[in-house]
Amino acid sequence: MPDFKPYIVIGLALGGVYAMSGVGLVVLYRTTGVLNLFYGAVGALCSLTAWELINEHAWNDWVAYLVTIVLAGLLTFLYGWVLGPPLADRDPLVKASASIGFALILLGFMQWFWTTEVRTMALPTTKWQYVRGWLNINWTQGLGMIFPIAVALLTTLMLNGTKVGTAMRALADNRENTALLGVPVRRVESVAWFGSGIVFGISGLLLASLVGMEIAALTFTFPVAALAAALIARVESLWVTVAAAFVIGLVQSSLGAMNSLAQYRNTTPFVIAIIVLVWFGWRGQTQKRIA
Repeated sequence: MPDFKPYIVIGLALGGVYAMSGVGLVVLYRTTGVLNLFYGAVGALCSLTAWELINEHAWNDWVAYLVTIVLAGLLTFLYGWVLGPPLADRDPLVKASASIGFALILLGFMQWFWTTEVRTMALPTTKWQYVRGWLNINWTQGLGMIFPIAVALLTTLMLNGTKVGTAMRALADNRENTALLGVPVRRVESVAWFGSGIVFGISGLLLASLVGMEIAALTFTFPVAALAAALIARVESLWVTVAAAFVIGLVQSSLGAMNSLAQYRNTTPFVIAIIVLVWFGWRGQTQKRIA
């Protein structure tokens, strides 16, 4: 039998990073109607910029991380501010396609500026470790597990306990009626764009530290798991998104312990999402027949 214990920690850490991005996706979709598919590219650009500032320009690590996280927020905000209004009434597929176009622009820039060389970046928290028996966890992995829960909790409190959160929930229900009530729609959407960008930036730094800095993988391969978690939650529930992301991370990591299946572990998000969505569809059809 394969020994799964060493893979539990990395699976939970990866699942946590997927969960953070998934929460950002859900909040942004519920507020703006945009299924953002460039979040992986923003996270990749954030991590590469931090690497550049630290290794090529001798910046302080924490200052570099803070600057690049803000950069991720600003990039996402600018996309929403410039392209949000003209795309507001377009079909969701058009909105998603536009976000893929922006991802490809960022991908092209990163491959031109940094080439396709695989770099490594370990956050300072990686040096802090807790070892007890089989459990060996560094604090970067710990942050990957804790941050998504904190982000989901803070987001829930904001949505339910602040004026901005109330406006976001109103936008999710009916954009036009919310605007007629005098809610500053663009301002509220800007908060969602910027906040989700901050989350994507943090996720990118954590993911780069956990799995390396291969540009295409950070841009498209790994972020698919966050999208799958959001789809499993029907792009509605933050907590279902978090739970689904942790499951995907655990299953994906555990497959690495099985020689015969390790090469298929990157398909985990697709397979789990398809199974759950097919089950939802079958259940819905069954309920209709009963009704």
